[in-house]
Amino acid sequence: MLPAGPFEVGHLSLQGGMRAWVEAQTRHPLGYVEQLYTFSDRDRAAETGVRTISISYLGLTRERETGSAASGAWRPWYRYFPWEDRRGDSSLIEDLILPRLDTWALRAANADLQAQRRQRVSMTFGSDGHVWSEDMVLQRYELLFEAGLVAEATRQGRPAHEAGLLPGTAMRYDHRRILATAMARLRAKIKYRPVVFELMPLNFTLSQLQSTVETLAGRGLHKQNFRRLVEQQNLVEEIGVLTAGVTGRPAKLYRFRSDVMLERAISGSKLPLARQD
Repeated sequence: MLPAGPFEVGHLSLQGGMRAWVEAQTRHPLGYVEQLYTFSDRDRAAETGVRTISISYLGLTRERETGSAASGAWRPWYRYFPWEDRRGDSSLIEDLILPRLDTWALRAANADLQAQRRQRVSMTFGSDGHVWSEDMVLQRYELLFEAGLVAEATRQGRPAHEAGLLPGTAMRYDHRRILATAMARLRAKIKYRPVVFELMPLNFTLSQLQSTVETLAGRGLHKQNFRRLVEQQNLVEEIGVLTAGVTGRPAKLYRFRSDVMLERAISGSKLPLARQD
């Protein structure tokens, strides 16, 4: 489940209380934080019997070893949303998801509703001439939920799809919906705010930076286009040091320019999500 805690009046602010709870549970200090969404739907009482309102936050932290058994464990978000990883094999979508959603669309009560369902499928999953949008994480999850293809749907009385549930680890309560909302927000934000800085070490190679952006976006990027856009936007600067102790040709190390970080944190900046040709 996601790190969480009750509202306490002793904290100066909601964000301050959230930071304290998360850092106590995970032993990881948070960097960039923003309020995400308030989840208050009536059906949130389905499992607990008590209607709960959750004010969620998106928080970023760097991966590090804490040496504490009490700290939270790292889990890749593609464990919960395997269809969101478009960096390699796309057979999950082509062979499982789209055929099952087509069956679901055909079960609609009338032709108009069938057409509406097909349109939603094609727009959210980038089929039938539509382009895949990495920002539509929540819309894709909601569609799979409605079609009975994720375990959380069956908890609320929806019948499972006759072909069965999709791969992807379910989460407690509506936490997978919350995570989908956070993924969509972060994927959209890295295009215009330099929040990826919060996830990088002090010094890094351009390959490491590209790999981080690709992991967040869930798709590959054209290497030369990526580097050209990084250079054009003056996001980073060389530190005059090469990587050491690695096999192959040493790579240049870079760091984010402090003046660019400050300026673009105020005005906003687009990070280079150039499509791979």
